Amino acid sequence: MPTPFPISDHCDGRRFFNPGVHINRNWLDVLRWRLTSRGEKWPPEIEIENQSLPPEPEAGVACTWINHATTLLQSASMNWLIDPVFSPCAGPWGKLGPRRVHPPGIGLDQLPKIDAILLSHDHYDHCDLPSLRTLNTKFQPHAITPLGNGNLLRRAGFAASRIVELDWWQSHPINAQNKVTLTPARHWSNRISGSRNERLWGGFSIQTGDRHVASIGDTGYDELMFRDIRKRLGAPDLALIPIGAYEPRWFMAAQHCNPEEAVQIHRDLQAKHSIAVHWGTFQLTDEAREAPPKALAKTGISDVEFSVLQPGQTIDV
Repeated sequence: MPTPFPISDHCDGRRFFNPGVHINRNWLDVLRWRLTSRGEKWPPEIEIENQSLPPEPEAGVACTWINHATTLLQSASMNWLIDPVFSPCAGPWGKLGPRRVHPPGIGLDQLPKIDAILLSHDHYDHCDLPSLRTLNTKFQPHAITPLGNGNLLRRAGFAASRIVELDWWQSHPINAQNKVTLTPARHWSNRISGSRNERLWGGFSIQTGDRHVASIGDTGYDELMFRDIRKRLGAPDLALIPIGAYEPRWFMAAQHCNPEEAVQIHRDLQAKHSIAVHWGTFQLTDEAREAPPKALAKTGISDVEFSVLQPGQTIDV
């Protein structure tokens, strides 16, 4: 019987896994976590100043951190939106699960025309079907995602002709100025619809004009993986690296890097500049809301090299 996916070092043809050691946490692990540790208390709500978008750049890339993993890239040739989540909650229907503590730094109605959406994996804090439906209706963008995630985009209304599913290291040229390559990450996948690890996860290497942006995706640290990405694809001008959702380490290390490991990823990639993502919006794990940027600062890396932005803040590359 033919398998739906190519058999590889990270897929048996039907399920995906991390090469080498793959750790699947189960409900007993979750119970142990809840019984042995207590999460820091987050503020129920934080007011932020809603930002206005900068003009689209004539050269280079403007990168706006909207919040959590949602990031807008604007270049002279096209606009990219990574892992768009604008709903009140990171959970089913955008109404259940962890509530956001502050609004998006840029609202859905403020976005410029979106040409392409990059969807890294199926977890609710990265794949929000209500947001995807709105974006599809408004902009009719293309969507690029790892293998197996196309069915979620079709549920959000995307036409099959505008969905591209990639395996690790596969590339999709959009036009002469823009190309995307799916890169490996150490993570997993699951939603209430479907089975665990039936959809692939990953990051993205984005070539837009003469700029190279690496969006790492959700990942645990791997001492070889990020060096391999740099060797194959070159050092990025900008890297988007997660710094949050990492405590307790015995539970989270296999799937989420901590700030110290984020700095090592930055160095393994030899990125010219990095910005911190995946923190401060939804309380997913035990650390305090401000713990990730504080831990990042304690590593000694300068803000010039690895920046923490406020929601809606933009930097030019």
